[in-house]
Formats: sequence, C-alpha cells, structure tokens
Amino acid sequence: MNYNIDFKEIFDHAPVEEPERQYYFMDRTRELVEMKKQYEGYAAHFMVEVMGCQMSAKDGEKLQGILERCGYTMTDNDRDSDVILFSTCTIRENANMKLYGRVGRLKHQYENRPGMIIGITGCMMQEKDEVEGIKKHYPYVKLIFGTHNVYKLAELLYAALSSGKRTIEIIDDTKMIVEDLPSDRKYKFKGSVNISYGCNNFCTYCIVPYVRGREKSRNATDILRECEKLVADGCLEVTLLGQNVNSYGNDIPGSTSFPELLAAVAEIPGMKRVRFMTSNPKDLSDELIQVIKTHPNIARHIHLPMQSGSSAVLKKMNRHYTKESYLELVRKIRTELPDVSLTTDIIVGFPGERDEDFRDTLDVVKEAHFDSAFTFIYSKRTGTPAAKMEQVPEDIVKERFDELLAAVQKSSAENEGRDLHHEVEVLVEEKNQNQDGYLTGRLSNNILVHFKGNEELIGTMQKVRLDESKGFYYFGTLC
Repeated sequence: MNYNIDFKEIFDHAPVEEPERQYYFMDRTRELVEMKKQYEGYAAHFMVEVMGCQMSAKDGEKLQGILERCGYTMTDNDRDSDVILFSTCTIRENANMKLYGRVGRLKHQYENRPGMIIGITGCMMQEKDEVEGIKKHYPYVKLIFGTHNVYKLAELLYAALSSGKRTIEIIDDTKMIVEDLPSDRKYKFKGSVNISYGCNNFCTYCIVPYVRGREKSRNATDILRECEKLVADGCLEVTLLGQNVNSYGNDIPGSTSFPELLAAVAEIPGMKRVRFMTSNPKDLSDELIQVIKTHPNIARHIHLPMQSGSSAVLKKMNRHYTKESYLELVRKIRTELPDVSLTTDIIVGFPGERDEDFRDTLDVVKEAHFDSAFTFIYSKRTGTPAAKMEQVPEDIVKERFDELLAAVQKSSAENEGRDLHHEVEVLVEEKNQNQDGYLTGRLSNNILVHFKGNEELIGTMQKVRLDESKGFYYFGTLC
C-alpha cells in the first residue's frame, strides 16, 4: 500500500519547528486515512483509554484531539477500533498489571482486524524494562512512545501507517514543551491546563521524576492565554495541573510564582471557578493561602498529600517536612479558610515503618480532620531508593491499612453535613447514573450533590439548597 505516495519525500519536506511539524503530519495522516477509507473500506475509528492521574487524562485529551484532526472518529467500542491508544500510569504495580491484562485481551481482535494499530504511551513507557517486555511479549503493539513526545502522535502514527512496521520512540528527557495542539475535552464546560511538567522532589518511593523528567514550568503568558481561550470556549471551571504546582516557576529565573499565577487566572473575566493540583506541603506558602482567601472563585478544596504522619518516615521518604510542620500548615489553612475541604494521600507500610510511626499517622488523621483521604499500601517500584529498603511484612501492612481506613472514615464523618441546609453554587456536570430525573453537580469544595432537574442545566452553575447529607455527598433542591 502506497497509493503512489513518496513517503520519503513527505518526511523530507516536513517543517522542523513545532508545533507546525505536527500539524503538517496531521494533514498528511488525514490524506492517507481518506485514501484508506476509499480503497480499503477503512472505518478510521479510534479509542483512547486513560490509566492514570490527571496528567495522563490531560494527555488523553490531546491524543483524542490529534486523532480527530487526523481524520479518525472516536468510538467507545474497542471491537470497532482501528487505533487503540493507552495513556498509562506506573506509580503503582497494579497499574502495570491492568495494562498487560487489557492489551493481552486485544490479541485476537488484532489478528482479525487488518491494519489495526495498538499503541501505548505515558509514564509506563519511560521504563526501559517495561518497554522491552512489551516488545518481546506483545509483538502486535505497533506504536510505543513516552511522556516526553506525546505531542508527536501524528508523526509517529503516520510512520506506522506508511511503513506497516512497529514504530517506537522513547525520549529520556527534554526541555521542550509543545502546546497549542488539538485537544478533545471530556466536558465542554470545564477543562485543565498544564502549568508544569515533571518533578524535582525525588521522593524515595516515587517513580515520577524518573519517567516524567525534571520540572519544567510553562511560560505564564502562554498559560493565561490558554485559560482565556477555555473561558471563551465556554469553560466555567479550569484546573491548573502540575506534579507540584507550588514550585511552579522555580526553574525559571525571575518567573511568576504560583500564587501570582493563580491570582491572575482567577481574575480572567468570565472565570467562574479555578482548581489546582497537586500541592507538596513543603512548598505551600502563606501567600497562596491569602490568594485563595481573597478570590471567591478559587475552589475551596486543597489536596495536600501527607503520605505519613511520622517525621522519621517522612525523612526516609525525602518529603522535607515533619509531622509538626504539616499539622501547623493544616491549622493555618483551617484558620484562614474555614470553608475549605482538605484531602490527602497516605501510604501504609513504607519500608521500615514501625508501629510508633503508624501511630503518628493516626494522630495526624485525628487532628487534621480530613474530608477524605486516598489510602494506599506501599508499592515497591524498581529503580527508586525505597525499593532497596527493608520491606514491612504484608500481614502487618494489611492490618495497619484496615485500621487507617477506619480512622479516615471516622475523620470524614466528623465533617459530614457541615454545609447542610445552606444554599450553595453547584457546577452541574451530568445526569445521575442511579436515579432518573436527577442531576449530579460539584460544589466548590469538590463534594458532590444530587438533585432533581432537567438535562438542559448540565454545564451551568446553579444555586442548590443542601437538604440531606449522605456522608461523601448531598441530596439537594434547586433554588
């Protein structure tokens, strides 16, 4: 198959600068796809499956947008798909296992759908051993690329389509940031904006700095322009994303700080609500707290990963704060922002964790009164310093995990219903999946509320009276 196309000439004449080069390959891919439709009955359907965090989800939106620009149509059925891409996570081992299981189930489908391309990108593909495993055990995976060249999907796809051969491109790290590419948002009324990529913290349990690279902040002017475009496109809510948003700009001399950036985004005309994630406690400043306090449209929700309540364990984790400094920060936030919802991440069973260390974690949970917490059993990641440390026996870890879960549930229960009978502003997000005639929306503090209403309200801000608390969500009535 070449349709009298000189593929070498196509590549030779491609622009050098980005993102112009990628738009060139989007156009060339679209031309090729149209020919395949005409002469081969090619359906040109695609799926993008996200397995990971908000950063992976954002990558997924870019992948979808690029594929649509390349002439493909999205489907939710992998049996109809000519291209299936996985945007992966590797922060825990079970994420890798999930990917292997999913790809394994596609083998029969690949064999019965000529020209099908299965591709994998994201953090997992930045691990050399995982890439080698995919190459060896899954020969039908035809497209492999990492986190640093997600923007090159069109070029890599064109190479795979034109050659019929497996295409692999992994970049260890790059200072290049390529934005201004197509993106297909899940919700038209809310979107996310990357403010930085990578991480400089090197927590001893975390693989992220090794797969996402060192921290790279985007230009503040570019971020503001992207936020303004989202608002002009009908977005009511924008989330600023980074592995550690609080250190935004530290890699650029004289750069705008994160509090300054957040304030500028909040002051964009028409910006109804701004969120951000994630914060490292060591970098959350008094200035940031005051910016949130003085801007009502900044969401009253702070996700503040604690990981452990033990100063000794935190030191082993390379977290650069202590039990005492974390609690002091929590007190400050609670005092200045009494309406804030405070959530956290906690790891149980970090190497060397003693019973007294675990008791410290329970102490912090009790005092911090978290609204909710994501609790995890430590997952050993090869290549991180913690993987070489003495591991805690599984039976002890399981026992501690169950105790922590109960403590978190008790802490959350203490916050239940604090907004009961109040009238609050809700961003209406979707039809309720369990009750006909009901809608589901989200409060500024990230808590869900369900209420009766028609679908025309989806994507709007509405006043809702909170009538009944169900713990992690409310039932309410439109005002």
